[in-house]
Parts: sequence; C-alpha cells; structure tokens
Amino acid sequence: MTPPKIRLATASPGTQATTRETLIQLQDIASRAAANRADILLLPEAYLGGYPRGSDFGCKVGSRTAEGREDYLRYFKSAIDLGDTVGDGAGAGEAWIKRQLRAETIVTGDGQAQVSRGDGTREEVERIARETGVFIVVGLVEKAGGSLYCSVIYVCPKLGVIGKRRKVQPVSFNFLTLLALFLEDQGCFMRPTTGTERLIWAQGSPATLKAVSTTIKGVRINLAAAICWENYMPLLRQSLYAQNVNLYLAPTADGRDAWLSLMRTVALEGRCFVVSSNMCVRGEPSSAPVVTNRHDMEANGGYEEDRSKGAVGRRNSCLTEEGFEIALPTSPTSSSVFGRPRIGSKGASSRGRRRSVFDEDGNEIALPDGDHMSSSAVIEEEETERRDNGKRDTLALIKAPTAPGSFISRGGSSIISPFGDVLAGPQWEDDEGIIYADVDFDDCIRGRLDLDAAGSYSRNDSFKFSVAGLDLDPLPYY
Repeated sequence: MTPPKIRLATASPGTQATTRETLIQLQDIASRAAANRADILLLPEAYLGGYPRGSDFGCKVGSRTAEGREDYLRYFKSAIDLGDTVGDGAGAGEAWIKRQLRAETIVTGDGQAQVSRGDGTREEVERIARETGVFIVVGLVEKAGGSLYCSVIYVCPKLGVIGKRRKVQPVSFNFLTLLALFLEDQGCFMRPTTGTERLIWAQGSPATLKAVSTTIKGVRINLAAAICWENYMPLLRQSLYAQNVNLYLAPTADGRDAWLSLMRTVALEGRCFVVSSNMCVRGEPSSAPVVTNRHDMEANGGYEEDRSKGAVGRRNSCLTEEGFEIALPTSPTSSSVFGRPRIGSKGASSRGRRRSVFDEDGNEIALPDGDHMSSSAVIEEEETERRDNGKRDTLALIKAPTAPGSFISRGGSSIISPFGDVLAGPQWEDDEGIIYADVDFDDCIRGRLDLDAAGSYSRNDSFKFSVAGLDLDPLPYY
C-alpha cells in the first residue's frame, strides 16, 4: 500500500517590529499553510527575536563601547524567554519539555508570588499549531540566565513543544571582520560584518541535536534541525544522519546562491528530504546597521554614525595583494569623506573610478583591471544621523526609504528530495509567499539502496563516531 504524501511547506518572512507582530505574522502564515493542506511548516533562523544583521554591538578586539552595550541590552530584552534553564547548554531537557520545572517565585509588596515560567511565546506558538493543525518548526533567539541562544523549537499541533535545539556553533569572525580589524589598526575604519554571532550567542549543547519523531497521516517522520552554518560541519550532519532522520531542516541566515548547492548535497548525502528557510528582508544592501527585530520599543530610525552634512565625493579605499580595491565606509572621526588619505599603490587615485560590486554584507568591492569611470561620477549619498533623546538606536527600523526591489536579504528558501532534486524554490525576493512540496517519505528508503551514510556506507567497524550527551541509535522508520 502506497503511503499518503506529506505536504512540506516553508516561507521567507522577515521578523516584524515587535515580537507580538511577528507572532501575528506567524499565525497568518500557518493559517494560509493550513488552508493549502500543509502538514509541516519551517520558518527561518532567529525569526522570533530577530537576526541582528549588520550590528557589531560596538565591539572589536580589546575594546567595547557604551553604545554597543546599550544595543546589546535592547537586543537581550527583545529575545524570547521560553522559561528554560541554562544547564550545560541544553537547558533542562525533558523537564522543560514536559513542564516539570517549578514556577518562578518573585517578591511583591504583599510577600511572595509565583508566576509561570517564560514570557508566553511558547504557549502562543503551541496555540497557533493547535488551531491550524500544522506542525511548526521555527527559529528564535532564546534568553536563559544572562545568555542568548540561537534556538529552534519543534511544535506538534497535538502535543505542543516536543523538542528544542540550541545552536552549538554560532558563526565566528569572518574574513572581512579580520580585514576590518587590520584596517582599523592602520588608521582606517571599516564596519565589521555579521559573521560575529559568537559574540552575542552562547554555544548550545550537542545533546540538543537529538532528533524528534512525529506521526502524520500514519507516516512516521524523524526530523532534526541544523542551524545555518552548522550545515557546513560534516560531523554535525553525520550526527543527524546517524539518528536516521528522513526530514532534515535547515533554518538559516545565509542567502547566497551557493547555499542551494549545500542543501542538495545534504539531501543526497543523508538520503532525506531537506527544507531550508531564510528571511527575505527588504532594504538597501549597503544600509547598516540592519536589525530585523525590536521588542515593543519606539523606533527612532537612528543611523549608524555621524556623517558630514552634505558631503559628497570619493570614499577612502585600500588595495589587496590580489589587486582588488575595497571602498571603505566613512570614518566616524573624519570631518568629511575626504578626511583620510587613501591607502594603496602610488597614483591609484588618478586612474578614475573602478567598476564595483556589493557583497551580501554591503561592502563595496572594486573590480581589478576593468574599465574606469570618471571620479566625478562617484556620489556619496548624504546620511544624517537621526536621534531620539540624544541616544543612538541601532536596533530600530531599517533605513528608509529604500529603492523598489532592493533587499538586505533575498531569502532563498527551498525544499529538496533525497535524490538532490529541487522540489520547490529557491524562493528569492518573496517575503509573503509560501512554497510547498508533496513528498513520499518512502523515497528516503529507496535512496538507501545505494547509499546509507550512517549504515552500510559508514564503515562503522573502522570509523568510530560519538557525540557528547547524544544517543546515536537510529530511530525506526515505521
């Protein structure tokens, strides 16, 4: 007998201005997915709480700023309190899932009172899943104790939350961050990029890599999530394959074209269905900072830093050893865009303006050996800092207005088969739609005929693999 097909769904929504508004959007997406008979819905990394794209929280090696600490305070307040503990990075585990943790006690004017754990977000997502009948997997920024975790919760419409992931490896400084530090040491300024998640997110326990199981229409589904660049960790992927997952979930903040190739590789390697979800965020790619959430705060639309009023002209730049010219943002200490001499080969400034491209973090990279434009064609947009009560708010709304069709993050959500075929997506530049795929989970077993990365193809007699705190015994398919 042929098993019924399961409808997988994903979308690319951006975090809204407040957690309440984001939950309203989540309910709308889940309701529309339910109306289209979706069974499982995946939403992006840090969707609840917000992904702080473009923010550096005033940090560089050996230095912090008071403004950056205020930014972090606001970001911490905007994070989600699920009522869990810190533990060893895994929280309280089953005790939290089964609501066995004691209620919190607070001191009031009349003595002591007990209050429920958490801020109610868990209960709200459980309600949405229950009312729509959709199994929801959603990324969020979780606060526990004094730390933040990049987390994912698995929410069953009948049982509520049945599991939670905490990202084990937030992304560290990337190449451009290191370049920024080098340039600052040389007297220039370049804003660090968004690869510094490890600065603000704590490392979760690998015990949270535990897969969960649910049964939909009589079909057993073993599912687990790898968050963003955890998918570039081969041993982490293997820990999920070893548990016999047939649904591999990849919420992410990576919107590059190359991400789809990774998802197809994972699907082929694990012989499982893969669903990935990334936010689509509208705005100017070069705008910074970009934070995709604030939590019930008044936004003042503050810009990153003071710029000279009305100043226009050629930005400072430097040349790499490979001959690439990198245009630098205006230094906050300069009196104008001409405030610092250029760094580079002698006479470079006389050659005119090179053609350039912008990378995903908004850095302008000039192309070598190409045609040059006249320097007079280079106009720097005036940027005036907007303040509220004299305080900068980098956790406010994205710079506006933005050009039609411009995006800070283009999305790219997708659904892939166990044979690496793209079933839906990638969903580019669409922050409202939902993509679907009707799948037969027996395809995962058909794929195991010639490849089982955790079984017949693993050579477990020669290669030994273990994960601290994680049971790797495979879950059954039926």
